[in-house]
Amino acid sequence: MTLAFDHPWAFALLPLPLLAWFLLPAYRDQSVALRMPFLERLAGPGAPPPEAPRAGAPRLVLAGLAWLLLVTATAAPVRIEPPVTRDTGGRDVLLALDLSGSMDTPDMPGPDGSSISRVDAARAVLKTFIARRKDDRLGLIVFGSAAFVLAPFTRDHAVLTGLLDETFPRMAGPQTMIGDAIGLAARTFEHAQVQGRLLILLTDGNDTGSRVPPRRAAEIAARLGVRIYAVSLGDPAAAGEAALDIPTLEGIAQATGGAYFHATDPAALAGIYRRIDQMEPTPAQAQSWRPRTPLFAWPLGAFAILAALLLLVPDLRALGRRPA
Repeated sequence: MTLAFDHPWAFALLPLPLLAWFLLPAYRDQSVALRMPFLERLAGPGAPPPEAPRAGAPRLVLAGLAWLLLVTATAAPVRIEPPVTRDTGGRDVLLALDLSGSMDTPDMPGPDGSSISRVDAARAVLKTFIARRKDDRLGLIVFGSAAFVLAPFTRDHAVLTGLLDETFPRMAGPQTMIGDAIGLAARTFEHAQVQGRLLILLTDGNDTGSRVPPRRAAEIAARLGVRIYAVSLGDPAAAGEAALDIPTLEGIAQATGGAYFHATDPAALAGIYRRIDQMEPTPAQAQSWRPRTPLFAWPLGAFAILAALLLLVPDLRALGRRPA
């Protein structure tokens, strides 16, 4: 703990009363008075001449102390507390989840050996990834026949996980609009607060007619400093609308300085997200400051008490006198 003054120049005012005492003319009463040239004769021989009343030494000490307290309060004393440090690092990470009809395919092995749907496997891996990114702002985009922001950037990861639990295939339509999802992500990142902008896109199909082609959308995202990690899930040998367009996904990642990965089961998918977590660690940044507690109220309060005493003491003496 340290004591400091925000306005130390105020102490230059301390000699002001002495300067006023020596430099300003003495006060003279301008009221009408009766002059008595024979006052000395009435007082009697040998009587000392009348003197102007003077303030006693205790009163001068109290007045000086009151002035010191007032100047101290004007100097704004503060108590500087020990340093406080808070971690302020983090990235803006946007998760894009494919919710097309094919994500309902139950071809993923579950923990108990039974088959689970692709979206169930994806949700479990995303929850683990969210839990590891404690200092990041995370957002969630879901896409099918259309793309929309299910959760804007937030550090309330419990809310994000709850919204993720409510997703289901075809809630955004049965198709796969990858280009529209990337374009929406680019607009979302326009007001991002940090430079580390990541989009992790998970899909099990190919683009089926986005208004903006996926590679064109990736170029727009790259100009905004967004790095895209494209992750595909499912059977790479599938045909038709369920077929994976691996060259397009690789081109999306390459255009933004990211990477492309493919997973055939939940274990491989979890390993991919762990690898992305290692490739894009949360930057360590710390903000340190020392809290300042104002203390001017203490000398100001003491000044008010002394000023009241200086004003009231003469009256109290007058009240205490008895008539002769």
